[in-house]
Amino acid sequence: MVRKTKKQKGYLTPNEVAAMLMVSPTTIRQWASAGQLTSLTTRGGHRRFMRSEIERFARQNGLTLQLPDSETLRILIVDDDKNIGDLLTKVFSRVAASVDTMVADNGFDAGRLVQGFRPHVVLLDLTMPGIDGFEVCQTIKQDPASKATRILAMTGYYEKDNVSRILAAGAGICLAKPFEIATLLDAIGIEPERTPASRSSD
Repeated sequence: MVRKTKKQKGYLTPNEVAAMLMVSPTTIRQWASAGQLTSLTTRGGHRRFMRSEIERFARQNGLTLQLPDSETLRILIVDDDKNIGDLLTKVFSRVAASVDTMVADNGFDAGRLVQGFRPHVVLLDLTMPGIDGFEVCQTIKQDPASKATRILAMTGYYEKDNVSRILAAGAGICLAKPFEIATLLDAIGIEPERTPASRSSD
């Protein structure tokens, strides 16, 4: 799970760094392997990162730095399928105590909650009546107050044009429904205490 760490802690695990930079732990390991992030190795063979190195990397790459001890991770779920919103809300409450979630079932409410809830991550369905996911994504990314928000798109219509279009609009990834919950948690950067067996539905 995403854990809060003490400010005095100098060395961070890949999962803690992933929470700070709001990427997946896999991405952190890839950056370290490529030499983009300097890491130390413990006697047990585990990577550890100095906080100062993470701060340097974030500055040089224009990344928003979310300190793991500053506040809980806020996730906004945007999907007109109530079952999806209920499922993901339950998943996050079970696997990560330091995650707050809110749900919007339409694009209008999504825009309102982005301003009020100020999510770090938006899980965004592409196909919704009225304001669709593409427009929601563009609006979030064009607003200076919310452009640093990570957007993870999800769709039951996983086609090349849809994927290219949403990535061009600013989403970091597009997942095909149904997806494994473990895949979603990894993309967000959450290490669960126990991985639910459930999968998302269409």
